Amino acid sequence: MKGVIFLGSVIKKRRKKMRKHKHRKLLARTRHQRRKGK
Repeated sequence: MKGVIFLGSVIKKRRKKMRKHKHRKLLARTRHQRRKGK
């Protein structure tokens, strides 16, 4: 149970950071998809 709670707190911290960097990751994903599409 302790491990699950620890992971949950880590995910919450990551989500807060992700909000700032979400658009950057989305742009990176679209670039990779375009390369694969071609």
